[in-house]
Amino acid sequence: MTNADDSSSAGDGERADDAAARPVEADGDPGTTDETGTAGEFGRQFAAAAEKSGLGALARDEKLSGRDLLVAVGGVRGILEALLPGLVFLIVYSGLTSFAGQDPQAALVPALVASVGLAVIFTIARLVVKGQPTQAIAGLVGVLASAALALWSGDARDNYVIGFYTNAAYALGLTVSLIVGWPAIGLIVGFLMGDGVAWKRDKRKYRAAQFLTLVWIGLFVARLAVQLPFYLANNVEALGAMRLIMGVPLYALVLVFSWLVVRAIYPSSARSGE
Repeated sequence: MTNADDSSSAGDGERADDAAARPVEADGDPGTTDETGTAGEFGRQFAAAAEKSGLGALARDEKLSGRDLLVAVGGVRGILEALLPGLVFLIVYSGLTSFAGQDPQAALVPALVASVGLAVIFTIARLVVKGQPTQAIAGLVGVLASAALALWSGDARDNYVIGFYTNAAYALGLTVSLIVGWPAIGLIVGFLMGDGVAWKRDKRKYRAAQFLTLVWIGLFVARLAVQLPFYLANNVEALGAMRLIMGVPLYALVLVFSWLVVRAIYPSSARSGE
């Protein structure tokens, strides 16, 4: 998940106060089992992270706010940090190999230098403005690790390999949560909406949680299904383009769909605490 863009507007303060007025609550059932307690702690941790990213405000909105959606996907700065290093790598690499006629290995170094350099600039900018640098630092680590792998192998395709493992890990984790009967999306939404783990005893909410977890599994599996063939075909340009298209834009679409489902099962939750 991406972090919210730094802002000191009055609207942000009102949302922060509102979120504080509706703290994430655990299920208060005195008969809670060890399994429920473990699942509840898992849900609280992920919900807390989601709250910081702006997903909490988005989930509780009765109407879909474009501003809250933008914040939930990382804000303008977060989107640029997520997209531009990969875009710059793709443009420089493609330009040098397709138009300048350079050898792929010769084009790899300047493309990686441009990508890593941009990620470093984003991180420094976060530190200078005393913002929250976590997202930029995480992005920088990812860019550095991917660049190191590509340099080690001498293959531009390997700049995208870590993303395959990341998507596979998310898909596997969500699948396991379904198998054990605690769909992860249900846990996150339940704590964001102040429902704790009570949703698991509501058949409608439980089925919705299963469905949404399957939808997010589909996102990560789709990325692998579309991008891996391009990797195997050594089509770096198509692989890079699909990585960009199926990154923030597809994430935002699935987020909006999830919001619609959440609003259907929690139609008045944003006003229930008033």
